[in-house]
Amino acid sequence: MFLENSTGSEQEAGWIEVVCGSMFSGKTEELIRRLKRAKIAKQKVEIYKPAIDVRYDVDDVVSHDKNVITSTPVTTSANILLLANDVDVVGIDEAQFFDDELPEVCTELANKGIRVVVAGLDMDFQGKPFGPIPRLLAIAEYVTKVHAICMRCGKLANVSHRIISGDKLVVLGETESYEPLCRSCFNKANKS
Repeated sequence: MFLENSTGSEQEAGWIEVVCGSMFSGKTEELIRRLKRAKIAKQKVEIYKPAIDVRYDVDDVVSHDKNVITSTPVTTSANILLLANDVDVVGIDEAQFFDDELPEVCTELANKGIRVVVAGLDMDFQGKPFGPIPRLLAIAEYVTKVHAICMRCGKLANVSHRIISGDKLVVLGETESYEPLCRSCFNKANKS
């Protein structure tokens, strides 16, 4: 598909892909897989993550399985627009931690002919829509929802249940702080 740009010439249209799900569902693993394939295809790829996410590495995007891809940490989604120059594909990890302008940033990138691949939690620890993800899901051409395995019953899990106390929305953590649960086990856990 081609769009006409401001100079009247055609340029290839971009699009937005969102990979979402609970913690431990393989979102970052899938993001890295797609971006590495783009690199194999000789496409110019840039990856961004929120600067607050320093769990595995200050700079790189790292999956729970220790798969790594080089990235640039940014403090706001607007920084992505400033940095994403002369690229074919932009990857964005942990999108739920970005500001509410991220959907507009992704739209602007896609309108410039860039493929935008975004990964993030679709729900917070309370089972509510998280950050800019709901709006990204609405505007994306492609949506992939991945699931973890419920730590209590073994069914497909779709919620990141916080197992430490506190009601602060953003608490960076791993298995010591969160467990993936199915809807039934999540509802049971929140009744106690």
